[in-house]
Amino acid sequence: LAADQGQVGAQVNLGLAYEYGRGVDQDHVEAVRLYHLAANQGKAHAQAYLGRCYEHGTGIDQDCTEAVRLYRLA
Repeated sequence: LAADQGQVGAQVNLGLAYEYGRGVDQDHVEAVRLYHLAANQGKAHAQAYLGRCYEHGTGIDQDCTEAVRLYRLA
């Protein structure tokens, strides 16, 4: 998969698919994993999506401090 090969756009799009269950079974943990991969490569959208996951505790333990950090990066 392109997402496994480090393609940032694919990681974000696949993360969204897993987060919302579009075309795949909904899996918030996998969405967070993919957002992390893209966010670590500097993708602003991924940083914002990951921040939202941290803010709401979706697929990961809630951590508002980390959410704010990610929002600021984005």
